[in-house]
Amino acid sequence: MLDSGTVTANVPAGDLNRARQFYAEKLGLTPYSEFEGVMLLYRTAGGTIFSIYETEYAGQAGHTVAQWHVDDVDAEVRDLKAKGITFEQYDMPGVEWNDGVASMPGMGKAAWFKDSEGNILCVDDGLPQS
Repeated sequence: MLDSGTVTANVPAGDLNRARQFYAEKLGLTPYSEFEGVMLLYRTAGGTIFSIYETEYAGQAGHTVAQWHVDDVDAEVRDLKAKGITFEQYDMPGVEWNDGVASMPGMGKAAWFKDSEGNILCVDDGLPQS
């Protein structure tokens, strides 16, 4: 059933053009396809696909809507900060924070930031594989 399928993240945007500019300038991403005025489709080099679609409900989730699994969270945070990204810090028991990066015992590292639409995004060093 579903375990043989793939999953796509859908990220809401209040202004599709503003989101396109943010994802291009700040995250270095270019859509591979577009439904003009409705949705942008992105594909990462790792093979994942996500969409950004226009809606009045952007930024209202209050939780992480998408996360990128990267090899070096600290390096990604440095690169994103150099592009003007501000990182969030949350009150999470047992988590040690260092320059925007959370070290979570048994889970690795992660850092959260908001996109141009107020959505919470994350970079982390991967999910447990077991």
